[in-house]
Amino acid sequence: MRNPFEIGGVSVSPGKQVAIDLPIPQLYTHNPMSCPVYVIHGKKPGPTLFLSGAIHGDEIIGVEIIRRVLNVKSLLKLKGTLVAVPVVNIQGFISHSRYLPDRRDLNRSFPGSVEGSLTARMANIFFNEVVAKCTHGIDLHTAAIHRDNFPQIRANLSDPEIDRMARAFNAPVIVDSKVANGTLRSAASKRGVPVIVYEAGEALRFDEVAIRAGVKGILSTMRELSMIARLKPSKKKKVEPFVALSSTWLRAPSSGILRVNRTLGAKVEKGETLGIVSDPFGSSEVLVKSQTSGIIIGRTNIPLVNEGEALFHVARFKNSESFAESVEVFQDEMDPATDSSPAIEPPIV
Repeated sequence: MRNPFEIGGVSVSPGKQVAIDLPIPQLYTHNPMSCPVYVIHGKKPGPTLFLSGAIHGDEIIGVEIIRRVLNVKSLLKLKGTLVAVPVVNIQGFISHSRYLPDRRDLNRSFPGSVEGSLTARMANIFFNEVVAKCTHGIDLHTAAIHRDNFPQIRANLSDPEIDRMARAFNAPVIVDSKVANGTLRSAASKRGVPVIVYEAGEALRFDEVAIRAGVKGILSTMRELSMIARLKPSKKKKVEPFVALSSTWLRAPSSGILRVNRTLGAKVEKGETLGIVSDPFGSSEVLVKSQTSGIIIGRTNIPLVNEGEALFHVARFKNSESFAESVEVFQDEMDPATDSSPAIEPPIV
C-alpha cells in the first residue's frame, strides 16, 4: 500500500480523489482566498504529475483542458498521482488580468519568497505545496491578449526526460527554448522536476482545436509515463512533432491598420508578404514581409498596430514542406467536424 499524499495540510489516501482548497493571501476586504487543487492518488505507484492552468490569469484554455482531463475514465486506474491546479492565479482569473493585483508576472517570480511581494508569496505557496511534491509537470498557457498561438510545446530538449515528455505530447510543433530566470520551468528544473509548457490559442478565449490537442497531449504524455494504459496500436500513420530550429517575431514596420494575408500554421517563404499596414485612408501602405522561410506559429489578432509591435511569430524547420502536410493531418484530427471518434461532450463553438 502506498503512503498518503500530503498537500495543504490534507492527507489523501491511495485510491482516493480529493478537492482541496489551498489557502492563499486573503483579500484586503478580509475575505479568505484559496487556490483549488484536485488530487487523484492512485493505488499503484508511479510518477506524480502536476497540471497547472492560468498562471497568467487571463489564459483560460488550460482551465477547460484540465476539466476535461479529470473526466477521463482511464484515471480510475491511475498509477501514481495527478495534481491538477486549473487556476493558479486566482486573483488575475477573477479580474480577467494576466497579472496579480501588484502588477507582477507570476511566471517571472518562481520559486518565490515567504517575505516578498504578493506575487512572490503566491509563487512560493504554489511551488512548495505543488511543484516540489511532484516528479513531472505540464504547464498550460495561451498567447498574450490579442494574440494567438498555434498549438506548440516549449521545452528544453537538452534534458532527456523533458525531451521524452515533449515528444510524447505530440503537438505539431516543439520549440526548443531555454528557460528564463523566474519562470516555473526554470525553478522546477533546478529542483529536478522536468516541466513542459503547452502554448495554444488566445487569452480570454476558448478554442476547441487547441483544447482537444491539449487534452490528447496530456493523456499521451501520461501514457508515456505509464500512468494510464496505452491505447491499442492505430492503423493511422503517426505524425511526429517537428522541432523548430529557431523562431523570430516580425514587427510592424510602421503604425497603422494591419490587414493579414496568412493564417496560423501557414507555410511562408522568405520575402513573402504576410500582411499590409496602411493608414485609415489607404494612401500609404507598407508590406510586412517574412524575413525567413517557415511556419507561422503565432500572430496578432488586433488590426490596430504601432510601429515595432510584434505581428507574426515565424518558426524555421528543416523541412517546411513536410511540416505543412502534418499541419493538415493535425487539423483534421482535432477538428470536431471531421473527427470520427465518439464525442464525449458537445464541442465549444
